[in-house]
Amino acid sequence: MVQAAAALDPAEVSLRYHIQGMDCPSCASKVETAVGRLEGAAAIRLNFQTEVLALRLDESRTPRAEVEARIRQLGFGVAAVEGPRILATLAEPEAAPPPSLWRSLLAEKKLKLALLIGALLGAGGLVAGAWPQAGAWPYLPPALLGLWFFGRKAIAGARTGSPFSIEMLMSIATVGAILIGATSEAATVVLLFTLGEVLEGVAAGRARAGITALTALVPRTALRIEGGVARSVPALSLAVGDLVLVRPGDRVSADGAIVEGRSEIDESPITGESIPVAKAEGQPVFAGSINGSGSLQIRVSHPATDNTIARIIRLVEEAQEAKAPTARFIERFSALYTPAAVAAAALVVVVPPLFLGGAWVDWIYRGLALLLVACPCALVLSTPAAIASGLAAGTRRGLLVKGGAALEAIGRVRSIAFDKTGTLTEGRPQVTDLLPLAGNERALLGLAAAVENGSSHPLAQAILQRAEAEKIPLRPARDGRAIPGRAAEATVTGKRVSVGSPGFAATLAALPPEATARAGAWEAEGKTVVVVTSGGIHAGLIALRDEPRADAAAGLAALRRMGVQPVMLTGDNPRTGQAIGAALGLEVKAGLLPEDKLREIGALKAKGPVAMVGDGINDAPALAAASVGNAMGGGTDVALETADAALLNGRMLDVAALVGLSRATLANIHQNVALALGLKAVFLVTTVAGVTGLWPAVLADTGATVLVTLNALRLLRHRGLPSTLSPTLATPLPFPDPRSPA
Repeated sequence: MVQAAAALDPAEVSLRYHIQGMDCPSCASKVETAVGRLEGAAAIRLNFQTEVLALRLDESRTPRAEVEARIRQLGFGVAAVEGPRILATLAEPEAAPPPSLWRSLLAEKKLKLALLIGALLGAGGLVAGAWPQAGAWPYLPPALLGLWFFGRKAIAGARTGSPFSIEMLMSIATVGAILIGATSEAATVVLLFTLGEVLEGVAAGRARAGITALTALVPRTALRIEGGVARSVPALSLAVGDLVLVRPGDRVSADGAIVEGRSEIDESPITGESIPVAKAEGQPVFAGSINGSGSLQIRVSHPATDNTIARIIRLVEEAQEAKAPTARFIERFSALYTPAAVAAAALVVVVPPLFLGGAWVDWIYRGLALLLVACPCALVLSTPAAIASGLAAGTRRGLLVKGGAALEAIGRVRSIAFDKTGTLTEGRPQVTDLLPLAGNERALLGLAAAVENGSSHPLAQAILQRAEAEKIPLRPARDGRAIPGRAAEATVTGKRVSVGSPGFAATLAALPPEATARAGAWEAEGKTVVVVTSGGIHAGLIALRDEPRADAAAGLAALRRMGVQPVMLTGDNPRTGQAIGAALGLEVKAGLLPEDKLREIGALKAKGPVAMVGDGINDAPALAAASVGNAMGGGTDVALETADAALLNGRMLDVAALVGLSRATLANIHQNVALALGLKAVFLVTTVAGVTGLWPAVLADTGATVLVTLNALRLLRHRGLPSTLSPTLATPLPFPDPRSPA
């Protein structure tokens, strides 16, 4: 009863805000902590990916204006959000395409700060070189500029409940370096940290663009049939039971069932099915799929806010919110390291003179030296330096990873789930078999190509490509027409020629037993069979299938040698999936809708970290839910935006190369941390004991920074796959320069 009364309290309201400027999960933590300290704030939830903050607020205790002011005090933008996010995105007249990487970089606000600090640092180096007597002073301006920017954020975070943020860590490191005269090191650390913040902001923005790209799949308008007339209306206004018209070539505007018409529907954006599916009256269709050659009337079964695309958007958002973010090592460690280091330096200065009769001058000197030893410059650089080198090494080989957390996660996976179409396979059907029943293979292909000339159907394109490869001239055809879901027809050299399904061909003339048996065998192998009929006589059979990539088997074998177990998750029919899986020797789960893939990813994730590799819209929720998602380079924009990494060259071997790069980066990080902390531990003891003083401490800190940087730079020479995997996968490098011709 108490809870019910509280829920009816007129002073309590539910608020939703769009938080702008968050570039890492720790930013979300700062906002949650700051808002949580306000009286009357409860049920605080902040999704870093969608940038939406939801909370309940008792305005009699804290007005909403104070909440907004507290968020702005931390350096973030804030704007009220009305209604569910899916309504806002679908109501937009047109979804803006995701900005290019270059535009995203230029739009990042901290880029100007990084450029200014870099310019000041370069100018300081020139002054110091030309005028050695200036000492460390030429490097002071860039260090102070960075300290002014991040120091203000550190102070704001401390006032709102986050005293030991990474900005505070950087501020203490900068102040410590300035106090002992290492201003060049202070300026360099500030510059690298600022560049890291810029890259994190770009990666976060690009990842968020995937949601916007998803909403672009649904038309903003629909043709609703009222009184026998089709009128254009907003898609959001469609209700269950409405009748809508979908013309040839249009995107389906709503989930529903066909009440009139026949056509072929390209469902690849939704299910991953590589070949258009024939649909007739009574069969369901999905919003976002593409109508083929027939006109359809569809009875709406779900409103726009609950159609297939809307559900996929919610799945992506929920998966991103539930994914445990990999906290940066420095942020985790600084919660204990920074206060402990400062406290230890203060105790060294105060305790011996007060209680042990030590000389104040000596112990102040040792305290300053200890503060320098504790200066976390090398530690701050240990992880981002390795990550930056690893990302650069990957990018040079067409392995685009969206941030350090993703690069770390890839090396820890125990299993990798692959989509089939466009990932394990080429993503387009190819002619695999020919069976002439009258004449030879060239004549059979020539007839089929003449009928299919000018068609955009994937099967037609495959036949035309095979005919072109065999240099078969195209005969003229006239009176061409398509029978949706059944066949294509045209008149060639005076005879009516059709290219259609075996069922359609059987209505023209009986198929010979040999042809029927061969067609059944090919279909059992997951192939699509068409029959070419000329003048009522069957000329032959053509089998087509989306074949595995040339390096698919080698890529899967490389992963198994690395201890990673591959599995196929596909929306294709089980027969096709099993045929491809048997050829590649991997476990197959087929006929999966987006929510089914999400469930399978959850089952794999329960056994250990799992990666997902896909290229379709239907893969977006699974890519987001996996420990790390990888998109093939030839995939859709949504898959590329939702995934944590993209394989730009579209090679299966690149998946294993990415795992190898991640493991090398993780090893480098561990080495860097050991170097940084190991040297500090040694000099901590010698400084307190009075064996080493201020200048050895400077050398220790600088030396650790140099060693960490040099060790990280070794990753730039990383060669992809370890040579121990297979002699054929060792040097020479199997990943050519992306700029070279394929």
